[in-house]
Amino acid sequence: MNDMLTTRPFDADDDHFHEECAVFGIWGAGSDEDNPSRAAAITATGLHALQHRGQEACGIVAFDKSQFLVHRAVGLVGDVFGKGKADRGGAGPLTRLVGSSAIGHTRYATSGKGAGPASIRNIQPLWTDLDETGGFALAHNGNLTNAMALKAELRAEGRRFQSTSDTEVILDLMARSRERRLANRLIDALSRVVGAYSIVGLSAKKLIGVRDPSGVRPLVLGRLDNAWIICSETCALDIVGATFVRDIEPGEMIVIDEDGMQTRRIGAAPRRFCIFEYIYFSRPDSFVEGRNVYSIRQAIGRELAKEETHSADMVIPVPDSGTPAAVGYAKESGIPFELAVTRSQLAGRSFIEPDQESREQVVRRKLNVNRDMVRGKSVVLVDDSIVRGTTSKILVKMFRDAGVREVHMRIASPPTRSPCYYGVDTPSKGELIFNQYANLEQMERHLGVDSLRYLSVPGMYRAVGETDIPEDETECGAKAGYCDACFTGKYPIRLVDNSEGSVNQKDLFRELGY
Repeated sequence: MNDMLTTRPFDADDDHFHEECAVFGIWGAGSDEDNPSRAAAITATGLHALQHRGQEACGIVAFDKSQFLVHRAVGLVGDVFGKGKADRGGAGPLTRLVGSSAIGHTRYATSGKGAGPASIRNIQPLWTDLDETGGFALAHNGNLTNAMALKAELRAEGRRFQSTSDTEVILDLMARSRERRLANRLIDALSRVVGAYSIVGLSAKKLIGVRDPSGVRPLVLGRLDNAWIICSETCALDIVGATFVRDIEPGEMIVIDEDGMQTRRIGAAPRRFCIFEYIYFSRPDSFVEGRNVYSIRQAIGRELAKEETHSADMVIPVPDSGTPAAVGYAKESGIPFELAVTRSQLAGRSFIEPDQESREQVVRRKLNVNRDMVRGKSVVLVDDSIVRGTTSKILVKMFRDAGVREVHMRIASPPTRSPCYYGVDTPSKGELIFNQYANLEQMERHLGVDSLRYLSVPGMYRAVGETDIPEDETECGAKAGYCDACFTGKYPIRLVDNSEGSVNQKDLFRELGY
């Protein structure tokens, strides 16, 4: 979502980009006296599988044949909707979310602190009343690159927004549409927006899923008995016992009601799926665009080793995201694979004062180097990406303190050069470590490694099965049908709000009291 003004305290996970959202919707789950909240319970389970896409807030909206029922809160899905989580009335939130249809959302906030009124107003799904069409709830993964321009236009007409989320813009445009049918209203609203979006929407009579014409973010369709499911990744279908039907196509709208499923085209554009979904965002056990994520990450590691293998005693992944690539690197290079870094699964997210001593303590609570394994050894340390470099530098120091002889860092993606504006929380261009140093040698000295190498852009595309690779690496994305703007700076969708003369976001936040 488009919640800017990011000032995020140090966190041990900050060496990675953060996907901001996941969506899940179900229609026709059935409900009875024994389990009137079945749709909401399935939605909560699906969101749990999608927790990696957003870990600070979540919400579910259900429909009970007469009204929308909602529960939204800051926290992980298990904490918000888990068994034994009672509200003031003594009942858990899920027991109140009755009905045979529901949609849900899990969110990674980008507005600073995770709690407080500002973030509560941004938690999805959002909903509105649409006159004769009735109520409509909406959950959105992605980012509208003209949201601020549209808000400025709507504010000039007297509209006052309740959140900083661009999802509210879509609902507002729907409310102003002169179309009489719900699906047409949504299509009309989306004709005004620019950017990336994968959407689930719920009315009294329909479940709707939409993917933007470029297909930047994933969205899949599944079946669970007689119920239909629309969600961000196949891992959510697996966890609820559903069957994968197919990927929803770029520019496709799926409309599900009591008569079954219908599909419509809302627009056409060159396919530009986010390649970082394969590198980091999607869960390794998901199938994305017909390809298994874990297998692709292993292939990425193999390509990394093919491009430059350094003699060493062992290959070590930075857990957990670096593991598949490290496995591939070890297989290709013939260097033994070792799990010499242990990650605590109970440390949680840590936001504390960002002095150097505190930063090291945060990392040490989450990661620990097995001293006995690495003492006197030459190691290849594999990670999927480096964003700021803060955690990487501390981890390398931990290896040095453990008595390692050499540390060779290998990154299973090209250098991150540019921010993402299509639904990912990223630092500004100047905060990216690759832009802070003139060459790799300076970065090596900063990180304290003996050598540092990145995967090339062509190598990344070879790993996903592309063979006809242009000589100009900035043209690879267009040729292969991917968005790789974070690596090349080539943005396939117009950045309206970031163009010269765009609306000042601070004005809107000041009006909202943020």
